[in-house]
Amino acid sequence: MDNKKEQNRTYRIIRKKFGQATKGYSMLEDGDKILIALSGGKDSLTMLKLLAEQSRIHKPKISIVAAHVTMTNIPYKADMEFLQKFCEENGTELHILESGFDASTDKRKSPCFLCSWNRRKALFTFAQENGCNKIALGHNMDDFIETMLMNITFQGAFSAMTPVMKMEKFPITIIRPLCLVNENDVEKYAIDCNFPPQHKNCPYENDSNRKSMKDLLRHLETLNPEARYNLWGAMSNIQSELLPPAIEKKR
Repeated sequence: MDNKKEQNRTYRIIRKKFGQATKGYSMLEDGDKILIALSGGKDSLTMLKLLAEQSRIHKPKISIVAAHVTMTNIPYKADMEFLQKFCEENGTELHILESGFDASTDKRKSPCFLCSWNRRKALFTFAQENGCNKIALGHNMDDFIETMLMNITFQGAFSAMTPVMKMEKFPITIIRPLCLVNENDVEKYAIDCNFPPQHKNCPYENDSNRKSMKDLLRHLETLNPEARYNLWGAMSNIQSELLPPAIEKKR
């Protein structure tokens, strides 16, 4: 099988999962103006291509715009020339936003949290100023499962992310159209398409526990090849009657 056929086959798999997620979770509605958070990584590039195709379909009728946030204090770079060309090829306008943070100002929060929070703040501000009612983030199925494993392990809470989240303080809804897509499929598609790698020089990346959760998920799949699907299903199959109730703490 030549590279083009394999690329098309992988993309069909991803597109099918994208359709199941957007329809199953009612992510897209007529009149939506969606801001795509384009990091430059494989997930956000794939998501932009999918949403760009969707924007050319009459039902539901949506419009899209993309934004890339650069952090002034972290040398984490994407190929800006490639991003601009990619957006042009997909008929999408690209905006470059700037943000930054000082990790020494809040020792209670991890640098990863502060970086993510400031990126989101830049996106929320842009979305409101440009009439976007939704922001699309490129989290895939692996990201959901890894977040759940992290929260169970380090916070003692059974929680993860939601495919659709309406913000309380902003008139904006977060959507994650790749929530049913396996990271392996996105990686394969990115290789087939020759997406350029990001230059990861983040000084805080080794402080994150996410890599450990990635390794744990891979190990679980060696025990049971269906582990990821069972973990995903467990998030909506909570049998509370078979779990110990919380004990009220005495004062």
